[in-house]
Amino acid sequence: MLSRTADHLFWMARYMERAENTARLLDVNYQTSLLPQSEAAAMQGWKGLLGISELSHDYQKRFDKITARDVMSFMVSDANNPSSILSCLRAARENARAVRGALTTEVWETTNQTWLEFNRLLSTGALKKDPAELFEWVKFRSHLSRGVTLGTMLQDESFHFQRIGTFLERSDNTARLLDVKFHSLDTEFFGSGAGNETKEVDFYHWSAVLRSVSAFEVYRKVYRNVIRPEKVAELLILRPDMPRSLLASMNEVVSNLRAVANDQSDDTLRRAGRLRADLQYGRIDEILATGLHAYLTQFLDRVGDLGYGISRDFLMPE
Repeated sequence: MLSRTADHLFWMARYMERAENTARLLDVNYQTSLLPQSEAAAMQGWKGLLGISELSHDYQKRFDKITARDVMSFMVSDANNPSSILSCLRAARENARAVRGALTTEVWETTNQTWLEFNRLLSTGALKKDPAELFEWVKFRSHLSRGVTLGTMLQDESFHFQRIGTFLERSDNTARLLDVKFHSLDTEFFGSGAGNETKEVDFYHWSAVLRSVSAFEVYRKVYRNVIRPEKVAELLILRPDMPRSLLASMNEVVSNLRAVANDQSDDTLRRAGRLRADLQYGRIDEILATGLHAYLTQFLDRVGDLGYGISRDFLMPE
């Protein structure tokens, strides 16, 4: 396969997944901002979201202060923000158009229709009317895109590069979601010694986090007890049977990388395998003992390094 084609397929999938995960990050922050809390605490949540998305500097150049409405507008519909949902869906569509011949008609039409319909929704004021409904729509269209890819694409190199892009992006964003919700809420981390009111807020807070990654019912099925932050972390980091966990994502990255391996990708495959092994044989008590924030920061650095290695070995040179 031409590296140019692989590059477009990889980034098409990454941008579609990034749009979904941005919607998930915004949704969990929007839902938790509705809980009883001080204005300062609510603003801290939006500030943390910008920080973990590495958008604080760009946001401050555009806005004087942090408000929920401005943050959502900046991260959803701002065409000048390359990480906004609008920009991600546009980039996914442009990458798909560049390799139209490598895609099935269904995959192309799904990607193109998502872009057109999202613009229509923005023009009708969907973000102001009901942000949560718009975020659900973005998630649904991303699900549809993956389903059409699985259901219609030949599972050749084109398919594998799309899967690598999807799950590399997913692992990055799941780690960011965990980090922003744990690191910014130190007092709620373990919940020990909390009063009933705080425990109630904890329940709704962590329920929102779980729902943001479609894991609320999964948590209940696996643990069958009250929602505990350390169990949320275990589910989203170490469970191989949880679709959006770090381990499940890295399992997919490694298996698809192996399918497209070439003579110069041995080191990249080794690093991906080592990262997966660390997750596969990790224990949540060890991770918490060393510090979850430090662990997730290191994980994000390793995923970024892995993405660079994949670009170097397979895709277009920067």
